[in-house]
Amino acid sequence: MVVPVVEPQHYQAQLEAKRERITARFAHLAPPALEVYPSPPSHYRMRAEFRVWHEGDDLFYAMFEVDPSDPKNKTIVRLDQFPVASQRINELMPRLIEAIRDNTVLRRKLFQAEFLTTLSGEALITLIYHRQLDETWETEARALQARLGASIIGRARKQRRLLERDHVCERLKVDGRELVYQQVEGSFTQPNAEINRAMLSWAREVTRDSQNGDLVELYCGNGNFTVALAENFRRVLATEISRTSVASANVNLKANTIDNAVVARMSAEEFAEALVGEKGGRRVVDMALDDYVLTTVLVDPPRAGLDAPSCERLRDYARIVYISCNPETLAGNLEQLADTHAITRFALFDQFPWTDHCECGVLLEKR
Repeated sequence: MVVPVVEPQHYQAQLEAKRERITARFAHLAPPALEVYPSPPSHYRMRAEFRVWHEGDDLFYAMFEVDPSDPKNKTIVRLDQFPVASQRINELMPRLIEAIRDNTVLRRKLFQAEFLTTLSGEALITLIYHRQLDETWETEARALQARLGASIIGRARKQRRLLERDHVCERLKVDGRELVYQQVEGSFTQPNAEINRAMLSWAREVTRDSQNGDLVELYCGNGNFTVALAENFRRVLATEISRTSVASANVNLKANTIDNAVVARMSAEEFAEALVGEKGGRRVVDMALDDYVLTTVLVDPPRAGLDAPSCERLRDYARIVYISCNPETLAGNLEQLADTHAITRFALFDQFPWTDHCECGVLLEKR
């Protein structure tokens, strides 16, 4: 990877370059004007992970820069602060190193530290070791937890020592409403909280006046969009393959008092088969698919995008909301749908400033 260089005075220039690139890449599809949502130029990432480097008596965080011409050639980059990460992470970084450096129990064979934080300052730190963790480690880790005011988890091969809790609780103000999200250690969550708020608000806006129809959501994760969009629809049926994410999604539906959404644990492919009667079983029967009027589909796939058969099945919906973390696979999917659906809204969310990555949101409506 390349460690991002954060230069807030140049943020608008890098954002403009992304706008021009995305506009040019999708011009052949004749989308409407690109809506651009800027990120805070620094301290925007709510989670980060670092190698912990031992050098004599010294101890510091490290990342590795890979030489593109020789991937085996890696340069160690020392990080005492990380302006990409949240203010809370930057506040905790030196305090954690200071607490561990001279503590032989907590330091021995520690090789990675992972931080998960929220806008309100909650923090969870996972310490990962090349050794098994015992009661002595737990005693010292509990003292560390109290000292830092952050929850601690210890991990080693086939071992996890949970001292207090395995999650943080993010609270996002979206369109005047506070949405509550349990975010579990090791599970996917949107890393840029402010951009996530922008994405949720945008998705709510483009799906307003949908109360006569139902939403089906594929790749719902911890219910990030499910929670925000539920009040726009009569009912929501969300699917997700990760057991941990499904559990969090159900916690989040309850925390936000949402009673018109259901999360089913199955892959997008399995769900597509269930819709056309090619898949049965208890889970399919429990979903009662005949009770839904599925007018809108929301997809938020991984970087690989949708495979051709999955993309083809989207044609059945009057409206498609597509959230993409990879413009190249997005372009291919939109080209496949171009003969039946028109792009009516198009957005760029700068989820990852100072990198080439772009997050896009597209609303497609049946021609």
